[in-house]
Amino acid sequence: MTARELILDAELRFSAADIVFGHGTENARDEAVFLVFHALGFPFDAKGPLLDQELTEVQRTAVEAIVTERISSRRPAAYLTNRMWFAGHEFYIDERVLVPRSPIAELIRARFEPWLVSERIYRILEIGTGSGCIAIATAIAMPNAVLDATENSVAALEVAAINLKHYPQLGSRLRFIQADLFPAEHTSYDLIIANPPYVPGDVAVSLPREYQHEPIVALEAGADGLKYLRRIIQYAPDHLSPDGAIIVDVGEMADIVDHKFSSVSFTWVDLEYGGEGVGIAYRHDFCN
Repeated sequence: MTARELILDAELRFSAADIVFGHGTENARDEAVFLVFHALGFPFDAKGPLLDQELTEVQRTAVEAIVTERISSRRPAAYLTNRMWFAGHEFYIDERVLVPRSPIAELIRARFEPWLVSERIYRILEIGTGSGCIAIATAIAMPNAVLDATENSVAALEVAAINLKHYPQLGSRLRFIQADLFPAEHTSYDLIIANPPYVPGDVAVSLPREYQHEPIVALEAGADGLKYLRRIIQYAPDHLSPDGAIIVDVGEMADIVDHKFSSVSFTWVDLEYGGEGVGIAYRHDFCN
């Protein structure tokens, strides 16, 4: 069999098994390509002859093992491969952290233009960094900025440290801090980025099996899903520079956020590449 034939076989099996996507891929074909290419050690831009050459028994066995594991365990592909891409960069991923998927990646790749003047962003805070992917991708995109990235989970910070080692050039501009949301020291930031847990408790326990492999503390946010965002909105103005802004990713909770928080006016970004619930509020959008 060839890689092309194994991709088709995996796609059909994933569809028949009714597995759930959304952890870096959106459909059975993309998931099949990701896992087959990984098992075979193919580059992800592989084309033509490489896809149509006859595979060895060892190669076929490797593909069968990972496809079977994906179906039987329902573990997201990123956990099976320990890799995922975010904002154009590859990161190490395991069950200590969420699989990167925030549409904030689109804003990072655009260097936050036109919402902010990138050359005027000197200090950035990311709240709840997890794997460190948002902080690292932002540091790469914003070479003139210094970043702090907070995380309360020691296990997650271990993963973030693994990822930072792959980008040693960022060491002097990016630091990971164990903290509950905001750093203990008071610093003024030109940009705060937050992708906090926002899944209501009753929804979190009923999520598909794929999501049950992720750390529940990185998903669940109390009865109303606003446990962390409530504190972020309360204290963000104290940490923003006069012309600063906060960008949040709250997924499908955007309407609820608008309804619940009259103290701040978010502008919700129309995302070109899909996703929802990414909003921006400037310091002057907060009621004093």
